[in-house]
Amino acid sequence: MPSAVKDYYELLGVSKDASQDEIKKAYRKLARKYHPDLNPGDKASEQKFKEINEAYSILGDEKKKAEYDRFGKTPFEAGGPWFEGARPDFGESFEFGDIFSDFLGGGRRGGYEHFQRKGADMLMSIELSLEEAFTGVTRPITLTREIPCRACNGTGAEAYQTCDRCKGSGKFQTSKGFFKISQTCPVCRGSGKKVTNLCKTCKGKGNILQTETIKAKIPAGVDTGSIVRLKGMGESGEAGGPSGDLRIEVTVRPHLLFARKEQDLLIDVPITFGEAALGAKIEVPTIDGSAVMTIPPGTQGGQKFKLSGKGFPSPKTGARGSQYVVAKIIVPKDLNARAKEAIKDIEALYNENPRKDIMRGK
Repeated sequence: MPSAVKDYYELLGVSKDASQDEIKKAYRKLARKYHPDLNPGDKASEQKFKEINEAYSILGDEKKKAEYDRFGKTPFEAGGPWFEGARPDFGESFEFGDIFSDFLGGGRRGGYEHFQRKGADMLMSIELSLEEAFTGVTRPITLTREIPCRACNGTGAEAYQTCDRCKGSGKFQTSKGFFKISQTCPVCRGSGKKVTNLCKTCKGKGNILQTETIKAKIPAGVDTGSIVRLKGMGESGEAGGPSGDLRIEVTVRPHLLFARKEQDLLIDVPITFGEAALGAKIEVPTIDGSAVMTIPPGTQGGQKFKLSGKGFPSPKTGARGSQYVVAKIIVPKDLNARAKEAIKDIEALYNENPRKDIMRGK
């Protein structure tokens, strides 16, 4: 019977100007919360479930909702124009297959595939040198993981028989108040088959542990925090579902010479006073060899020079970044008398005060 006291809008927790999408959303949320299959033996939840179904059967239909807004519950009570004595006029279109499939395990399709689950991903870490990260590397990795049992092909069973509960259909129908709900058979879990003998190899689990060594290919250009994903090399799936993935987290060790920022490299290169003052061609190390670069006359300490295309390759495009060379002027120590005199002569010729700007407060 329809509720005697509570307002349908109040039951669903929506306002009178709620849209059909808002009404449906509110109904779905409450149906999940109070469904008897999720609250076994709870009479209060069962009653609440009946009430919200009753409310949705009216408010979920534009025509009935309009009548309810005009006349209240009267048209829907016994003898009223919308009363049919058994159930609201929604028939097969009353969405139970869609609404409950996400928490009853059912849906409009039957079959064991509904209970297939992808296996969990596995996470491992690998440490590389900067050179290995630059070129890419193939490393052997040993891991222990669950794989599908070969004896039973991951089913966990040696033999089956037709499920006597659903007669092989994979579906089971229950009645909840006015409504009949078709859901996946709880005995065979939608497969239509009942296990008669468990697999002796995996003891019915469907999976076995295996330790194996695989070759993991780490692409060129990876950086600390990069994740390399090997599809299907994670934990075995459930009920024949696909295996998860193996995710390899990369750490690149610090380098003695190079600092890295994304695809660019930075290196400090010492130069002499003479090279800085007069200019020179010098050889500098790069990640894949060496390069000759020009130091222009008058180079200052800390001045930065760019070598395009000498950085790291992008893992996505392969395009290389740049290498930046920072000039570090080395001041000679332990000067002999002749060297000191020569420097004094140079200083006498150099009339500019390098600190004039800071002394003026600039």
